[in-house]
Amino acid sequence: MNHAAGPRAWAADAGAAAHTFAEALDDVVEIGGSDGHHLQRVRRLRAGEVVTVADGAGTWRRYRIDASSSGSLRLAALGPVTQEPDLLPRVSLALALTKAGALDTVVARCTELGVARITPVRTRRAVVRWDDAQAVRALDRLRSAARAAAAQSRRARLPEIAPLTDLDVIASYPGVVVADRGGAAADALDAPSGVGWTVVVGPEGGLDPEELTRMGDKPRLGLGPFVLKAETAPIAAVAVLIEHAGRVCREL
Repeated sequence: MNHAAGPRAWAADAGAAAHTFAEALDDVVEIGGSDGHHLQRVRRLRAGEVVTVADGAGTWRRYRIDASSSGSLRLAALGPVTQEPDLLPRVSLALALTKAGALDTVVARCTELGVARITPVRTRRAVVRWDDAQAVRALDRLRSAARAAAAQSRRARLPEIAPLTDLDVIASYPGVVVADRGGAAADALDAPSGVGWTVVVGPEGGLDPEELTRMGDKPRLGLGPFVLKAETAPIAAVAVLIEHAGRVCREL
């Protein structure tokens, strides 16, 4: 059953014991599989506790646990379907490939911050290379990391994890900014057009000179006076842009 979204509010404000995802926010929802195992076996949630459930596209609902069995929960709705406010202007991230654990961490932390889309990008100085099979496995892993982080942070929208892309494709996007140690503060950026910002973050050592040239006159975003690690810079870039986006939104 589909429900029209009613009020607008953050799931993170609902005071629930946990947050998870389901395809439909029906009056009764069964949570099984890995989600059910985590909530029932790991979190040890029991009948009577309140959780929030989201569809991953921005709507969510409060539920009470009606029954708990081995690795699954049956939930009963407590209120209307609610729409999560959108973070505008949206902030997306295009980042160079790095080692698996570090990339998973970047995706998780940026999901917690509110990133809208994450796109892995091929760059010259990146040591990591994915063939087609590796790309499929890696993207599945990154989507799982984003989903877990969205549940932990009570997000109703899952960020898009886009396929591996060439830097030239990213350069054609509107609203692109390039993280660069010599760049300007976020406050110096003009408000983006409707799609928001996409911040490009290179690998260890940064984008090479030819790649920077191909980015043309895209604005450069500074992240402070120090040299940041490849897994630190993307998180810092998303954080400063989302904080700046909040100010831009209030001024529009």
